[in-house]
Amino acid sequence: MAFLHWSCQDVAKWIISLGYPHYTACFTENLITGKKLIYVNCCYLPRLGITDFEDMKAISAHVRELLGTSEPLWSRSIADPPRDSMGLFLEKKSRTGDWADSFTYTQFLDRKQ
Repeated sequence: MAFLHWSCQDVAKWIISLGYPHYTACFTENLITGKKLIYVNCCYLPRLGITDFEDMKAISAHVRELLGTSEPLWSRSIADPPRDSMGLFLEKKSRTGDWADSFTYTQFLDRKQ
């Protein structure tokens, strides 16, 4: 989970490595760090200035791959079990402060039970 410690410049380098150098300003001007990548998806990308739908899908897929999460199902029923554990953990981890910095996945799983 080294990406959680990425700076805006690290995220920009990652976007360049994916083949999208023209979007580096979208990420750096919006101060997207590794922790903020947790919230980057097709709903959020237009707010950053990324509106090409194919690029949005590809970047969102790369973010999910980096985070180790699955794509949320749009037809998901509220009767279904909660989303995947990693996604829920990363939402907690995205916060700032000493607590979030020291919070581990094992601690998260222990609290879920």
